[in-house]
Amino acid sequence: MSISVLVTGGSGFVGTWVLRSLMERGLAAVALDAHENRPRWERLLGSNATRVPFVSGSLLDRALLAEVFERHRISHVIHLAALLTPACQQDPFLGCEVNVLGSVALFEQAVRSKIQGLSYASSLAVFGPEPDSAGGLLATAAPENRSPSFYGAFKKAMELIAEQYWMHAGLPSVGIRPHVVYGPERDQGLTAGPSLAARAAAEGRPFQINYRGVVGYDYVEDVANAFVQTALQTPPGSIVVDLPSEAATVEQLVTAIDLAVPGSARTITIEGPTLPRNDSPRTDLITNVLPDWRATSIVDGIQRTVDFYR
Repeated sequence: MSISVLVTGGSGFVGTWVLRSLMERGLAAVALDAHENRPRWERLLGSNATRVPFVSGSLLDRALLAEVFERHRISHVIHLAALLTPACQQDPFLGCEVNVLGSVALFEQAVRSKIQGLSYASSLAVFGPEPDSAGGLLATAAPENRSPSFYGAFKKAMELIAEQYWMHAGLPSVGIRPHVVYGPERDQGLTAGPSLAARAAAEGRPFQINYRGVVGYDYVEDVANAFVQTALQTPPGSIVVDLPSEAATVEQLVTAIDLAVPGSARTITIEGPTLPRNDSPRTDLITNVLPDWRATSIVDGIQRTVDFYR
């Protein structure tokens, strides 16, 4: 059976890198998203951008899902589409529709189409506050290892739902919990600061990073490859894994940028709140599924980010 991979959220930062990873492997891919981002595709995919069919629509449109799976003979799924913390907090009902019901609709169609593998984006938000939630959620009390946000609750629901689909329908899946994802094309959210600072340094501009603290970081290409490899090599069961996530202070990230662009540290300032260090209470590392997994160091990831913008 030929491989055809559906990527939900395929216009996003990580989604576009997932498409790039699939293209580099010579695999067919289809992107489903609410909005298209053709300029990002052209920057990251180059001429391959024209090879990826784009479907504009909602996961809640079950007829559309059925049509996409049939028309493109979908064999594997990488599920990234979701509303993020601010949107879920502002409208929990809509967040539940998209993040929970949309995922159920996708899992249902995956079972009907008898796909071979599925990976999906979970989050460390299932355990506690996200680094990007500094605008008030950090003050919200929650029990240890419990999320204070609707977004985290919805992601935990996805993990439990994936388990049910394995138990009752035999649908194998791997959920992946990255920390802060950085690299070329990261431009949204508080923790986009280091990525944007690396770009500014490459372009000779000053920049201010608006947070402090020790946070774990995952280079975007690693994250994309994790989703692709676990979708293509999904083991039996409903598994959830953490990425290694190199921990660093913002000052250490600025030092890495200065190594890539000597003298740039003088033009990067650091202000803002100290973010919480949000670690998984377990050690379910991706090496449990992919034993040969190797992560990109922050120094190398920042260098690649600078090189991209040069």
